[in-house]
Amino acid sequence: MDFLVSSNAVESLNTSALVLTVNEQLELDSQGQQIDALCKGAISAHLKAGDIQGKLGQTLLLHNLANLKAQRVLLVGIGKDAELSDRSARKLVSAILNNVKSLSIKDAALAFADVKFKERNAYSSARLIAECLADGLYVFDQFKSEKAPAINLSAITFVCTSEQQEAVEKACLQGQAIASGMAFTRDLGNMPPNICHPRYLAEQAQELSKQHKNLSVEVLEEEQLKELGAGALLAVAQGSDQPARMIIMNYQGADDKTKQPYVLVGKGITFDSGGISLKPGAGMDEMKYDMGGAASVLGVFKTLTELQLPINVIGVLTCAENMPSGGATRPGDIVTTMSGQTVEILNTDAEGRLVLCDALTYVKRFNPQAVVNIATLTGACIVALGSSTSGLMGNNPELVQSLLHAGKQASDVAWELPLFDEYQELLDSPFADIANIGGPKAGSITAGCFLSRFTKDYPWAHLDIAGTAWISGGKDKGATGRPVPLLTQYLLDRAQ
Repeated sequence: MDFLVSSNAVESLNTSALVLTVNEQLELDSQGQQIDALCKGAISAHLKAGDIQGKLGQTLLLHNLANLKAQRVLLVGIGKDAELSDRSARKLVSAILNNVKSLSIKDAALAFADVKFKERNAYSSARLIAECLADGLYVFDQFKSEKAPAINLSAITFVCTSEQQEAVEKACLQGQAIASGMAFTRDLGNMPPNICHPRYLAEQAQELSKQHKNLSVEVLEEEQLKELGAGALLAVAQGSDQPARMIIMNYQGADDKTKQPYVLVGKGITFDSGGISLKPGAGMDEMKYDMGGAASVLGVFKTLTELQLPINVIGVLTCAENMPSGGATRPGDIVTTMSGQTVEILNTDAEGRLVLCDALTYVKRFNPQAVVNIATLTGACIVALGSSTSGLMGNNPELVQSLLHAGKQASDVAWELPLFDEYQELLDSPFADIANIGGPKAGSITAGCFLSRFTKDYPWAHLDIAGTAWISGGKDKGATGRPVPLLTQYLLDRAQ
């Protein structure tokens, strides 16, 4: 689907559907008033008749209005003007798409020049709408014998003022690229684990690099990982027939190729049975989403390459399958990490921090400006923050604040959790330098404390996306594509 931007008179648009807004006071904005005047009050007549109350997400479809080139006018309720939030934007887009899909409309024009979302200007409002529109058309049906009905919508035009045009054009370009990265992340997450294993993720990264000269990929396999001393990553994989891989993606977009890169590290457990500490059977199918961190890094790199951002970024994906077998790691085993620190594995289901710690040691060689790791790490984060907000911890207040700000701007929010020294004591082991779990209290925080032991040489932050990377159960079950918007906004801010 293409996004177009026009500052032409709204009545001159030759479109299948012109979308206008009406609030709960039954007031049209300036563009709606202009259309109403041209069609001799036809829209006002419907409002007076009570055909629509202007509540958020309500719609009314009108045909053949006089003096318009548009075939239809779709009135959409926006509720109270003062309460227009990011959540409102998603409901608004959902209502529009439901109408467009049901009518097989091939193109539409959005007259939203006067619509003001809380704390958003023309650029950020348009980008949010563009992302929601593109993401709302996502379909994953490649394994169904009967495919979803084809969506005919090929173009959406944003109708704005001439003063807004440049900002809205930029918003549409970036919004579409972010949605593309989200779709890639969602595809990878939704892929069944018998197909999406560590080798498959490596192949996806290599395929992306073939399309872009400034992206290179290196894949470290078991022998190379042994030489590097990646004992924690290898321990997680040793119960599976699928060998571990560490995938290094190097995007060089800055003019100065030697400029310090920003580094993203993604947890890529392509299936997590829990290992010997076996998970309950109910819902275990959803453990294919435990590679959501790695998938989000791949999605960000897809967005990076589409936008060709002038920035250097390294992505490191730590990929393994956590399975129970005669060769699997046992509770009580002690392994030596790439850093030289030893870890007593008390629970084999706390494997994400094990694959990440070796990567966090490995990335020191890049002399990074900052490192952000992304992981579906702890169920405790879901207990603490639910499914709307990612958990965030870090050793650098400036980095943490920049990520919080990026999440707010991108409508992909995170919340900071503390990393106080007192929590570190919960990881003490009588037999090794550190235990891989800290007991039942503060599970998300102690996981972050574990990772912090390997990140003392650079600014670092940890995003726990266990609650936000996918929707669990029900008809809407599936990967969300988060936190691609947050991470992309963070890199857009750095590129400026």
